[in-house]
Amino acid sequence: MKRSFSLRTRVAAATALGATIIVVALGILVSLAINRNNLSQLDRRLETASDVLVPNAATAGLFLGALGDKGAFAITIRSADGNTVLVSTPTQLPELDPGQQTVEVGDTKYRAYTATVPLLGTRISLAVPYAEAQDVTSEQQRQVALVGVLAIAAASGLGWLFGGRAVRPLVDLTGRIVRREPKLTPTTSGVREADELASAAESMLRDVAEAQDATTAALATARDFAAVSAHELRTPLTAMRTDLEVLTTLDLTPDQQHEILRDLARSQGRVESTLSDLERLARGELSTDKDFVDCDLVDISDLAAEEAMRHNPGLQVTVDATPVTVRGMPGGLRLTLDNAIKNAVRHGAATAVTITLRAADGITTVVVDDNGSGVPEAERAAVFERFHRGSNATKSGSGLGLALVAQQAALHNGSARFEVSPLGGARLVVELHTDTTHQPPRAEPRTAESPASP
Repeated sequence: MKRSFSLRTRVAAATALGATIIVVALGILVSLAINRNNLSQLDRRLETASDVLVPNAATAGLFLGALGDKGAFAITIRSADGNTVLVSTPTQLPELDPGQQTVEVGDTKYRAYTATVPLLGTRISLAVPYAEAQDVTSEQQRQVALVGVLAIAAASGLGWLFGGRAVRPLVDLTGRIVRREPKLTPTTSGVREADELASAAESMLRDVAEAQDATTAALATARDFAAVSAHELRTPLTAMRTDLEVLTTLDLTPDQQHEILRDLARSQGRVESTLSDLERLARGELSTDKDFVDCDLVDISDLAAEEAMRHNPGLQVTVDATPVTVRGMPGGLRLTLDNAIKNAVRHGAATAVTITLRAADGITTVVVDDNGSGVPEAERAAVFERFHRGSNATKSGSGLGLALVAQQAALHNGSARFEVSPLGGARLVVELHTDTTHQPPRAEPRTAESPASP
């Protein structure tokens, strides 16, 4: 596994690396400068000695041969053409051109300076061991290297010290994330990266918390929904099992058998209706923005009216509407109208229903009036709850029809409520907060012809 290091260590290491690069580069430049400076100083010393020796070249030859240099210096006087050595110290320099040069005599390197003496027709070469300058240079370079190492160590220590302060906001942020603090950026830390990371982490944690809350709520709703659904389905299924046991164990008359079979059919119809409505509720819960399209609400109302009158001979459904286009789910809007009409006919015994559509200020209002028995005022809010049946409801209902109406209204950012109808029965008002296009003029009320009974 790849070894992990703290950010503070990485900051200190980066500081040390940067200091090392700078110190090495400066050390090389300083070493070269020291070498050039020491060599220049040595050349100036040789030039100074030459200035003293040249005027005395005539007398210098008298004692130069007897003078022992012991390798500390070398002086050689040659003829002007350089071919003849006139006098020299024991260490004899080779033939050299005028100026500064580095030569080797034996195994020793010398720094030499050669000057001509025009009056005597001679050439004088002076030299000292090159190691004299080299030793000074090496010592100074060692001192530079020592200073460089100390500078790198100091930079590393300062990097560790200040790196701890620099990464402190990130360390604090990590602790706050571990503690699950709800707000991670109450004040700025002064470190831009830390603030940006805190903001991003806060946003991410907020999204995660919201997703967890939504998941928890969805699971709770699903559990409750499943429990209530099981209870609602268990009742007709139990009744069906009882009827079947009676049919198989008792000797019944034909009339009694027919009655039990009718009861079985009612129970089976209730189970089927409940399952169908549960499926519609589930589809509504799974709807997305892609399911919303521009649709003509008047056409949907006409189709719902025609379908209701075809299945309920004698029912009169009128659509009173101006042309209205809404952005919604066509299936959900149709389901809302179908259930509203079915509820009025099945539970209110209505024979006349009027659908009124209006659109204004971004709100589309669907009003369904009937001449049935209506909904008691005390029950007008409760009937929209799942599996709640009003006092006027028949036993064949699933208790989900108006819950589907409320769900579709909520999916369209609206609401549903009951009021007293001018027709004498119930008035269902569904408000849809959708993008609407309201096109005048107002159309005259239309009444679809009731088709023949199938």
